[in-house]
Parts: sequence; structure tokens; C-alpha cells
Amino acid sequence: QLKLVESGGGLVQPGGSLRLSCVASEFSLENYVIAWFRQAPGKEREGVSCEISAGGRQFYSDSVKGRFTMSRDNAKNTAYLDIDNLQPEDTAIYSCAVDIWRITIIQGLCHLSPDHGIWGQGSQVTVSS
Repeated sequence: QLKLVESGGGLVQPGGSLRLSCVASEFSLENYVIAWFRQAPGKEREGVSCEISAGGRQFYSDSVKGRFTMSRDNAKNTAYLDIDNLQPEDTAIYSCAVDIWRITIIQGLCHLSPDHGIWGQGSQVTVSS
């Protein structure tokens, strides 16, 4: 079964940092475009960062630009999201997702239908003192 397994979430103090990992199982990440989404309590899911092409240039939403950095290690079949200077408004469930061609950027956010692609299980990030 093709799946993504996430790890790295947790409770972080404001101003702190963390790294989310997303490991691909039963398939190779190399030819897939990676995106990261988050859903805060009571809000719609938003796509905060994604690749323009598999392993290519990255896009970040205005709300995370300069603080979030996505990367990949194809040898480890793993995608990463490094988050710096975490703020309480970053509290959300973070999910990675991959697809060959259906991740798009619309009105400053990354998009992928939940019916498409391969999704991770989600990882809770809570920013609180």
C-alpha cells in the first residue's frame, strides 16, 4: 500500500523550531511533487508550501515565507518541513501530500484535492508557552 508516514510534531514554545518528516512507503518520492498543508482548529485546510515540479523550485504562502523551508532526500525517500520562529497561529495539524501533476498554486496557496494524490496521516503541532 502506498503511503506517507509523518513524524516530528509536538508542543513547542513560541519562537521555537521543529522539523516535520514525511517518509514514503512502497513507492519512490523522486518523481512526485511534494506539498505541505495545515489545518488549524475551526479553519479550512491551507496549502502552505509546495514544489513547482518534482525536486524543483519551491513555493511558500505569504503566511509562512521566510520561516518554513521544505526539502527532500530522495535517497531516504523522505520529505521535510523545517519551521522556525513558531507562533501560536501556527498551531495546526500538518500534513504532507504528493502527486505527480495535480498540485497547483491558486490565489497564493497550494492545492490538491483530498481525492487525489497520497496523503500523510497528519501531525499535530501546538505552539504554546
